[in-house]
Amino acid sequence: MSTGKETPEKASVLLEIGTEEIPSRFLPNAIRDLKALTEKTLEEFRVDHADISVYATPRRLALTVTGIAETQKDVVREVFGPAKKAAFDDQGRPTKAASGFAASLGLPVSELSVKQKGKGEYLVAVMEEKGAETKAVLPDILKKIVLSLHFPKSMRWGNGSMAFVRPIVWILAVSGHEKIDFGIDGLRSDNQTRGHRFLSPAAFPIRDIAAYRQFLETNFVVLDQDRRRDLIVKSMTQLLQNSGREIVADEGLLETVTFLVEYPVPVLCSFDREYLTLPKELLITVMKDHQKYFAVRDAAGNLTNSFIVVSNTKAENAENVRIGAERVIKARFDDAKFYYSEDTAKPLAERIEKLADVTFHDELGSLLEKTDRIAAIAGYLAEKILPAAREKTIRAARLSKADLITGVVREFPELQGIMGKYYAGHDREDREVADALEEQYLPKSFGDRTPQSEVGAIVSLSDKIDNITSFFSINLIPTGSEDPFALRRQAMGIVSILLDRGYAFSLSEIFDFALGNMKQVKSPGTVMEHIMNFMSQRTDFILSAAGYPQDIIRSVMHLSFGNPLQSITARMDALAVAQKEAAFPVFLLAIKRVHNIVPKTVLPPVQTSLLLQDEEKNLYAAVASAREALQPALDSRDFSAALKAILPMTSPVNGFFDKVLVMDKKEEIRTNRLSLLRDVWETIAPVADFTKFQS
Repeated sequence: MSTGKETPEKASVLLEIGTEEIPSRFLPNAIRDLKALTEKTLEEFRVDHADISVYATPRRLALTVTGIAETQKDVVREVFGPAKKAAFDDQGRPTKAASGFAASLGLPVSELSVKQKGKGEYLVAVMEEKGAETKAVLPDILKKIVLSLHFPKSMRWGNGSMAFVRPIVWILAVSGHEKIDFGIDGLRSDNQTRGHRFLSPAAFPIRDIAAYRQFLETNFVVLDQDRRRDLIVKSMTQLLQNSGREIVADEGLLETVTFLVEYPVPVLCSFDREYLTLPKELLITVMKDHQKYFAVRDAAGNLTNSFIVVSNTKAENAENVRIGAERVIKARFDDAKFYYSEDTAKPLAERIEKLADVTFHDELGSLLEKTDRIAAIAGYLAEKILPAAREKTIRAARLSKADLITGVVREFPELQGIMGKYYAGHDREDREVADALEEQYLPKSFGDRTPQSEVGAIVSLSDKIDNITSFFSINLIPTGSEDPFALRRQAMGIVSILLDRGYAFSLSEIFDFALGNMKQVKSPGTVMEHIMNFMSQRTDFILSAAGYPQDIIRSVMHLSFGNPLQSITARMDALAVAQKEAAFPVFLLAIKRVHNIVPKTVLPPVQTSLLLQDEEKNLYAAVASAREALQPALDSRDFSAALKAILPMTSPVNGFFDKVLVMDKKEEIRTNRLSLLRDVWETIAPVADFTKFQS
């Protein structure tokens, strides 16, 4: 891509696709895709350019390209034809194959040459294609860009056949001061744009690309999404200046609102303080999800009875906007208050049996059956982790899904767990039990916070373990990009919690219990193998994200099933330190020699009476010494000590290979020496698989 300064031979191009209102959720990706498509299409058409800028509002997608070259780049390409032996006869005269190939390209045979390709020689034509004037191909370029732009959902309109995210109303396409003319599905491009739908709906000609953005702003359209975002943040901050209040930060809502309006004007509103008796998460969710309003809190972090709506109109209309927004939010809060009042009239515990009427999955039974499985896993884990809190943990597990059938959660599913916590608090349940109802869904994404309480961590683990075990047991395993039950996210949640809490049990142990708790599982061994492979992939991802090198991860991954995950990271930390030592590469070479020669077949124990040479005896003694020091180190998870126990084996191993003929003619001697090498490998194997390291 050319990035040189503008010259008289270079111009700018402006394309604007005017549409009916595009859903805000589509626009961030549309910006990225439109820029990538423009870059790709210009490259395909061999047109050099400088900068590409892309903008989006609810009613338009626009791009500007500066530094457009006056002509396409020339191209020289080789076109291969028939093999040389088929192109010429014995006297070297062209055959029909050669003549036909030349004719198809409009060339005489004399302009063809012979070139080596692979193992043979072929006839080849060197075609030089001069670049055309860019203005001649710009219509095709822009048309292809528009037609190549795809969205998660598209529609057709009128009698046309084109599909787009929303009906296209106008297309603005200009280069310099000239209109670029092309047609799409009966609509012709022009040099006109339109302002704000209500504040300046007329069509206006664009004669100066440089002033395009400012021209739109004069007509109540802030084209640049970054500028719209900054205006929203700045204006909201000014509205609350010196009041001791601030916006409840929400980047997702800010992005949504940025792409909902073309001319942002925030307006400060309020609601009756009586609604502040409702859970703050409920109020914020109503404001955010239903109305796209920003909640406001005080300096202590408490929710206030203020909120901000970002209007799409002039500041003079602020009072009308405020009155309308306050009327709407009152109705929404009244609904929320009604649901909350209805829900708290009945203890959460009394809803548990009603979960039998809700299907979790056709093949996995009801939510009550799932709750029973979660409680069983939670009881098993609590007995190992925190026996004193076992009954409390089981209580939290039994209540964990009861809020799913409350009015508020049916209306606002994103509040599951959060409302359970409030309802449990209202019912005077134990504080840890109530907190666990919210923490069961943590972490919600990779990198999110993990449960802070022990009870919450156990219930969260139990729920996620049951989900993976249940769906794998009926062969609903994530494949490719398909993961409808978010099992990858839940697997990473399990790994994150285990690493964070340092629980002393392995993945195979907890999944083995969960699988045994399932009813009528076909081929449990196969299911378990699939689960372990799945968990291994997620563990690998998290360890890589934590910065561990791939060779270290690969060397211990096979141990992650039968050992606590925290012991795996401790092992890797020790390996990372040892890897920097000068003795480590020499140790690797020695151990890889051992691994390469040890057969896969079963070998008998070493017979000391058959150890004939000093080097054999030295290696046997080194193995015994290493084992004696290694086992206590592994038992205490002191992996630095474990490595110190095995690294001294380097010299005896090398001495053995230098002086001892392993493949002795006598079978019993040969077998005994292979058994000795097997013992070397089996001694160091519990630490790591050292063949996975780069030499």
